[in-house]
Amino acid sequence: MADRALSGIRVLDLTQFEAGTSCTQFLGWLGADILKIEPPGGEQARRNRPEVPGLDAMYFLLFNNNKRSVVLDLKKAEGRALFLDMVGHADVVIENFAPGLMERLGLDYETLRAANSRIIFARIKGFGLSGPYHEFKSFDMIGQAVGGVMSVTGFPDREPVRCGAAIADSGSGVAAAAAILAAYIQRQRTGVGQVVEVSMQETIANLGRGNYASHYREGKPAARRGNTAPPGAVPDGLYPCAPGGPNDHVYIYVQPVNNDMWCDFARAIGRDDLLADPRCKDAPTRWEHRDWLNEIARAWTRARTKHDVMATLGKGGVPCGAVLDSAELLDDPHLNARGQIATVEHATRGRVRMPGSPVRLSASEASTTPAPLLGEHTAEVLAEVLGLSKDEIAALRAKGVVR
Repeated sequence: MADRALSGIRVLDLTQFEAGTSCTQFLGWLGADILKIEPPGGEQARRNRPEVPGLDAMYFLLFNNNKRSVVLDLKKAEGRALFLDMVGHADVVIENFAPGLMERLGLDYETLRAANSRIIFARIKGFGLSGPYHEFKSFDMIGQAVGGVMSVTGFPDREPVRCGAAIADSGSGVAAAAAILAAYIQRQRTGVGQVVEVSMQETIANLGRGNYASHYREGKPAARRGNTAPPGAVPDGLYPCAPGGPNDHVYIYVQPVNNDMWCDFARAIGRDDLLADPRCKDAPTRWEHRDWLNEIARAWTRARTKHDVMATLGKGGVPCGAVLDSAELLDDPHLNARGQIATVEHATRGRVRMPGSPVRLSASEASTTPAPLLGEHTAEVLAEVLGLSKDEIAALRAKGVVR
């Protein structure tokens, strides 16, 4: 493949499930050489609710594109020695194991730094490496709870709701990718590596920082508002569409500080008469008559499909989005026209469609290759990185050190 943005950066990937794997997937899209170091049984996500017995789970395939799989038994002295040899030829080591596991394996930062003073050691944890909670284990939903997003998600008269997207996991992964690149740029100036630390709790608390505006404005904790933004906008929220299926809705938001946007909405739905109606003269007045205006909006959307509503309002300058499910997203004409839905040919699962890179660089293609089979590249990488011969690799394989 042609030279890409991160070509030449080698990452030893010890990650599992989603927080860490989304980070290395992101770096792989941008061209880094991601060497996924797996235990003899494989990374746990390979077995996460597999759809076909004996094959890697689709969950694994979705987070491990653009990587090479190397099997090393880090519980064996020879396996750790091989890994530390590889550290000497790498730029980044990244892990998101349970707290303390790397230390128990004898692979703490001091040990890695002794093997390579330039190494960048990235660590994603639920609560970071210090503080009262640092020993606590975490998953995405835990990060969402302790980071504050669940407290503002859902409706005020019901229990808090977990966001359907794994924002604590993937959010932490993207934050870690940015931090790794910052550390790499700093190393170019100083020649010295460092530890990159990302906390899921802190990532979510940061993503939700806009909620502190209402916290300070109202003098109390930010509240759940259902499907509406802070008060003042009309229309604002979900509106039903034909033919009335569970996801036949659109989200419409007419910004209250922009009166032109309100005028665009009225014209788009064919209600120019509202422009002269005194009940619609400004945002505060429209808010007072929101029940009447929302019923006008609902009557208009109910007579149209969500795609028609989105097209009409979107072309009319009104922010509007149809609620798209996973099947609709894979077939979405806009995403496919932009090449964001990638089709990969997996060795055992066949042709699979999945979302590709969310970022694009004009001078560096972010292509998507299929997730590797377990140990698919062990011999290739050990020969390429450490210069081991076929006989040496065969001997290590016979001992169960590699696969």
